[in-house]
Amino acid sequence: MGRKWNNIKYGKAAKDSARSKILARFGREIYVAAKSGDPDPELNRNLAMVIERAKVAGVNRDIIDRAINKAKSGADESYDPIRYEGYGPSGAAVIVDTLTDNVNRTVAEVRSAFNKNGGKIGVNGAVAFMFEPTALFAFTGKNEEEVMEGLMEADIEVRDIEEEDDIVTVYADFDQFHSVQVGLSEMGVTEFEASELTMLPTSTVTLEGDALEKFMKLIDVLEDLDDVQQVFHNVELPDEE
Repeated sequence: MGRKWNNIKYGKAAKDSARSKILARFGREIYVAAKSGDPDPELNRNLAMVIERAKVAGVNRDIIDRAINKAKSGADESYDPIRYEGYGPSGAAVIVDTLTDNVNRTVAEVRSAFNKNGGKIGVNGAVAFMFEPTALFAFTGKNEEEVMEGLMEADIEVRDIEEEDDIVTVYADFDQFHSVQVGLSEMGVTEFEASELTMLPTSTVTLEGDALEKFMKLIDVLEDLDDVQQVFHNVELPDEE
């Protein structure tokens, strides 16, 4: 199903290597979710989902509470979610999700990252059709059959369940994130290798040698931009990543 576990592991390692940026990005996302709705996660499903993802990424409670309290205080900071689509070296598809308080700055930085690293920014819709919005959960401690039976008994619909190297991965629609998370919790699954809203490519491409090196440099530069929240692509990463 689109994205194998080695791709997920690469993303997790990249996050771990840029800890301060991950904390800042989740703090911003939590603030936006709390400000755009009720600051109580019990009454704001979007906020609750962001908090769950933040916990899996290792964001501590203090940062979560500070972001929510900032929204409650009436802070006038405003961030717009902007998505950019483009092509990397060798034509690989790339989606860049941002939260920005200065659209002109952000588009200039994203365009520069593409241009200086063998890519090209595209128009809206240029590559989005090649991806499928997906709620993804990866964890250990259960097998595929147990998870499938448990979710069926709870009447929770998912797209697919895979098991590889003792890691079970559940794929579902975006709007099923909370339901799946609750269903897994009721089965005793509370620790995750990954718990995220992502864009999975419907098919992947393989790059090697210099082409792969150039592509990964582009991804690294994009992920290092302050306004960038997530970067998705359709390149199949090698096992050593």
